[in-house]
Amino acid sequence: MTHLPYIVAAYGMTIGLAVILGTSAALRLRRARARLAAIERPSRADSRAGGASAP
Repeated sequence: MTHLPYIVAAYGMTIGLAVILGTSAALRLRRARARLAAIERPSRADSRAGGASAP
């Protein structure tokens, strides 16, 4: 009896999970950067135009 099927399945599941987690992290990072850019855009325009300034 060989252990090859178990070893292949274990490696396959490990690689598959690593790919899923890596892809998920990359997508979440992309969305977070887009949200941050959308939040920062108006504040940068205000500061350049001499908008709200601290007393």
